[in-house]
Amino acid sequence: MAPDHAARQVEHPAPEELELTDVLHALADPLRLDIVRALAHSDHELSCSALALPVTKSTSTHHFRVLREAGIVQQRYEGTARMNSLRREELDAVFPGLLDAVLRAATRRER
Repeated sequence: MAPDHAARQVEHPAPEELELTDVLHALADPLRLDIVRALAHSDHELSCSALALPVTKSTSTHHFRVLREAGIVQQRYEGTARMNSLRREELDAVFPGLLDAVLRAATRRER
């Protein structure tokens, strides 16, 4: 039988697999953009439940999955919680300036 931790791995695309259309699609949703903004302003990882999203748990899971599959967030398990952080270095290496531009635009939208 495989070790329990093997089942708790979360798959992420490699930097060379990131697609601009996937990243832009993921960031086009206002709720997902709010998640990215919260992660960008945090100095540590955040669990999914740390973000008070105005949606059901299953919808929240969907949004985090879209962000992970697009390569925007890194997720790992800590006990039963999924911890999230931005893949800023990878995104900046593949799409220089994109994340900062999107975050600036989101801040302007909020004003």
